Amino acid sequence: MKKFKIGLCQMMVTENSKKENIDKARKMICEAADKGAKIVSLPEMFNCPYDNKNFRKYAEGFKNGETINMLSDVAKEKDIYLVGGSIPELDDEGKVYNTSFIFNNKGILVGKHRKIHLFDIDVKNKISFKESEVLTGGKDITIIETEYGKIGVAICYDIRFPELIRIMALKGAKIVFVPAAFNMTTGPAHWETLFKSRALDNEIYVAGISPARNMNYSYVAYGNSLVANPWGNIINKLDENEGIIIEEIDLDYIEEVREAIPVFKHRREDIYGLDLI
Repeated sequence: MKKFKIGLCQMMVTENSKKENIDKARKMICEAADKGAKIVSLPEMFNCPYDNKNFRKYAEGFKNGETINMLSDVAKEKDIYLVGGSIPELDDEGKVYNTSFIFNNKGILVGKHRKIHLFDIDVKNKISFKESEVLTGGKDITIIETEYGKIGVAICYDIRFPELIRIMALKGAKIVFVPAAFNMTTGPAHWETLFKSRALDNEIYVAGISPARNMNYSYVAYGNSLVANPWGNIINKLDENEGIIIEEIDLDYIEEVREAIPVFKHRREDIYGLDLI
């Protein structure tokens, strides 16, 4: 299928309860599917407020977690592929990961992405955060085969590492979904630039899916979920409020751009390369 719609759910994450967040996510997924989206994505840490103090408390493991079970059920019910934003994942050894669970339209888990690059930053007089105090970093590059072609999945800080997205593109990903909770320092400065750059670098579609902005919470998400196209243009974007993007993806346009500016053909692998390809 050369053209299909995606849905990006920019939901307001509440401190009230995990169940309330799960219910909100399910409602928004259904709305996106009812509007024609064939692949739907949620934001980063959609079942809990983004804060180190919450990650272990809200964490769950595959098959026995209420969030994970909801994702599986609604993917099957609505006949969609579902990128489950991200949630705190607890493994058998007691480690906690920032993980996106991805389901096919039969409700079967077809992949999961554990955030590779942990958000350990300190911007002077602005913001300091250290995910590694609680979370463990993942080790795998995540590419999923779907009936609409290959998709890549990364999480938030991962977008800042161009090698990761380039490997996804070289391995055939035509769209990369990035659940992400940029903040009010990094968001205005870098959000659009990073997504436009990764899309332009690789001549693919790149989607950023943020929580809605809650000015009353300790970590204030930037919002502004968006889709960047292979020409490097932002073709759809929300503001800071809760909402859903429905956007058509045209795989033929990727080929059109790559024929016009054939950067992949012009790569000089005799001079440089990526060992993981």
